[in-house]
Amino acid sequence: MTAMMNSAQRDYHVRAATPDDAVALARIYGPYVRDSIVTFEEVPPTPADMAQRLQMTLDASLPWLVAERGGEVRGFAHASRWKGRCAYRFAVEVTVYVEQGYAGLGIGSLLYGRLLPQLRDGGMHTALAGIALPNPASIALHEKFGFRKVAHFRQVGFKFGRWIDVGYWQLMLEQPD
Repeated sequence: MTAMMNSAQRDYHVRAATPDDAVALARIYGPYVRDSIVTFEEVPPTPADMAQRLQMTLDASLPWLVAERGGEVRGFAHASRWKGRCAYRFAVEVTVYVEQGYAGLGIGSLLYGRLLPQLRDGGMHTALAGIALPNPASIALHEKFGFRKVAHFRQVGFKFGRWIDVGYWQLMLEQPD
């Protein structure tokens, strides 16, 4: 991935998130909750909520990464268990959020470029991404990494007084022999 980095991406450092990042995580995620259909949450989580979510991810032995520049976190990506049943233990759902005003700099790609190999190396078999539609930027990011659309659910979310479709994209993480 390094050879394909643009100059803006080289300015960012990707590292594992820590509880000290909870304020930044809430700051980045909150506007998506308040102002968009990207997430179906309706009340922005507090830093304490984000710290708890981070700990749940780490307790599941899954990665949560942040991208920072000059000590300021500008984006994050993480994986969570797809479902609670044991048979789903090799499937994860992935998500990435970039602070508003920083989109288009390649931060999302930088984060996924680190997250997906960690999942593969950690023994995960498949990654899924739920995308509220329309969202051409998110679709393009996921398809850039090889995700393919596998499902389209009509009018399953209701936010801002309207029904919203959700699509699911899937990436098989295991490399064929």
